[in-house]
Amino acid sequence: MHLINIQPQEVFQSLADQTRVRIMRLLAVTGEETCLCELVDSLLEPQYKLSKHLKIIRQAGLLTSEKEGRWVYHRLVQGIQFLETLYQVLKELPDNNGIYTADLARFRERMCLREDGRCRVGSQNTELTTGGE
Repeated sequence: MHLINIQPQEVFQSLADQTRVRIMRLLAVTGEETCLCELVDSLLEPQYKLSKHLKIIRQAGLLTSEKEGRWVYHRLVQGIQFLETLYQVLKELPDNNGIYTADLARFRERMCLREDGRCRVGSQNTELTTGGE
C-alpha cells in the first residue's frame, strides 16, 4: 500500500466538473466500488469521457483503483476525516434537476447484473463504449 498525498487545490479542481461530481456523489451515496462499464450504464456518458474523469479524480487522491481480471474497480478513499466530510457534503448536494436521483436508480438497477458481487457482463450500453473495458 502506498501513501496518498492529497493537495486541497487538486481536490477542488477535481470536483470542478459536473460529471466528476456525479461520479463522486454516486460513490459517496452508495458506498460501493464500481467498474467503468457500470458507470457508463449508470451515468449514460461515453466510456472514454468517464475514463478521463476517473483518472483526474484518482490523481487528486479521492479514488483508489484495483484491477481484477479485465475489470478495474474504483472506490472512494476511506479513513481520512476531511474526505469523509467531503463525501457527506456531496451526499447533501441539492438535486434540483433530478440527475443524481436518475443516476442512482440506474446504478442500483445495473448492480443487479453482478455475479458473485462483481461485474462480469461489461457495458450494456454499446453506443457509449469504444472497444469495451
